[in-house]
Amino acid sequence: MRFLAILLLAPWLLILGWVYWAYPKSLPRTAGRRSLDALVLLLAAAGAVGCALLGFDTVRVPQVGQFGPSLPALYGYGACVGVLVVGAILRTMIWRRR
Repeated sequence: MRFLAILLLAPWLLILGWVYWAYPKSLPRTAGRRSLDALVLLLAAAGAVGCALLGFDTVRVPQVGQFGPSLPALYGYGACVGVLVVGAILRTMIWRRR
């Protein structure tokens, strides 16, 4: 049950990872850039799983009929997107054409 949230978010997180890997096409594709991209994707995956599990462990399960504001999957989603955004900004700052 702990990994259900990540399993349900996995297709969307894979699409976001592919978009990060493939775009922008204007930046040069060097071995250094691909290494940075791979590192960012690994950190995003680890952050998503770690934060989703941490959120699942700390969330208070609501009683039947109550809806709570805390969704553990959103912690993982937020961590993944946050790492990808920081990686994209860093990648653009390093490899943009001058």
